[in-house]
Amino acid sequence: MEIRAALAAGLPAYAECGGLMYLTRRIQWRGRSAEMAGVIAADTIVGERPQGRGYMLIEETGNHPWPQPANSGKQNPVAIPVHEFHYARLDKLADNPVFTQRVLRGTGIDGYHDGLVVNNLLAGFAHHRHTATNCWVERFVAFVRNQRSNH
Repeated sequence: MEIRAALAAGLPAYAECGGLMYLTRRIQWRGRSAEMAGVIAADTIVGERPQGRGYMLIEETGNHPWPQPANSGKQNPVAIPVHEFHYARLDKLADNPVFTQRVLRGTGIDGYHDGLVVNNLLAGFAHHRHTATNCWVERFVAFVRNQRSNH
């Protein structure tokens, strides 16, 4: 699969919610299972009820691969408001995952964390909005440019 090969080779990528689910090994729903991209060592289980729903508050763990904007001045953890709405949860997640975000309010991937890092991929259930306190678009573009210049 081209996507799996590209991400394994280090292509930078960002995946929210459905993208996270697509990048797992398989999706299981109502007794059926379908193979997915296999980039993330986990299975997606889709339930009948929401697993995470509403506003979340997250803070970065220090594992984030994307640089802070030069003018951000952030040094202390900042609670970032985001949103989640998913019927899915991850099952059989590989040991010792690297997460970029700690969930202060909400569910995320495991009830405590969101923002899973695999190579240069960042994937999570949280839906981010680009704001002054969450400059994720600028950060991702800077990360992509940095990766391009290093290869």
